[in-house]
Amino acid sequence: MLSAGFLLLSACGGKNGIASTETNVQPAAAATPTATPEPTPTPTKVPNAQAELLDDRDKKTESPIGKFDFKNFSYPLPRGWQDSDGKDVELVNGKRPMEMSEEAKRIGMSYVTTKFFDATGDGQDEALVVLKIDTGGSAIPQLVYLFTWKNDQPELIWNFRTGDRADGGLKNIRVENGDLIVELFGQDRYIVGELDTAKITGDEEQLCCPSYFTQTHYKWNGNAFRLEGKRLTYSVADKSAPPIENMVEASEKQNGGKK
Repeated sequence: MLSAGFLLLSACGGKNGIASTETNVQPAAAATPTATPEPTPTPTKVPNAQAELLDDRDKKTESPIGKFDFKNFSYPLPRGWQDSDGKDVELVNGKRPMEMSEEAKRIGMSYVTTKFFDATGDGQDEALVVLKIDTGGSAIPQLVYLFTWKNDQPELIWNFRTGDRADGGLKNIRVENGDLIVELFGQDRYIVGELDTAKITGDEEQLCCPSYFTQTHYKWNGNAFRLEGKRLTYSVADKSAPPIENMVEASEKQNGGKK
């Protein structure tokens, strides 16, 4: 977790023709009760937390946006992550090297993948681009950008940052029954702004090996993606186990409504 307490799901506008769109997803609760997960043994084989995100689904589209080169493009950075010069990140062949000198401080960025699906219900596919922040270590926090196609160029309509693997990392994003579904590793993890994800006290485990993931549903209202329905926390190990609904509120109820 790198930062918290910021505006909910605000989409940054960038340069190079990218327009700004305010988002207005409201968090379901402000409380941070203690979670009590079962201890999990260290696995003998580290799972690939990016397997679903990097599979072959939703990688092609007939929409014009499918021909755009997102590996050579500029992206706005979320608040708290801007370079010292305040400019957008410009990828060249999918990379932007890190620079930490007296003259300039720039985070490194790498292209991860692009997926295509109709996230807004307008009959035309949008492009969801995932970039990785290069920290110089093993951490893999990621930035997610959702573009629509307008005036023969991509227009940004939503962006946010995810955590590192078990700590709110991105598991998958897809469209199902008209809803944009976001899955983040961790208990009751959901997006609360462009910089980070919600976290409940006690949701701590080995970064390599997530035990839970949270599924949330979003609906486009013409201007923004709104969180709809319940936040569902699933067990990674026991796929037959029913999900826990809205863990924050459930924990509050168990504790007599105390925050």
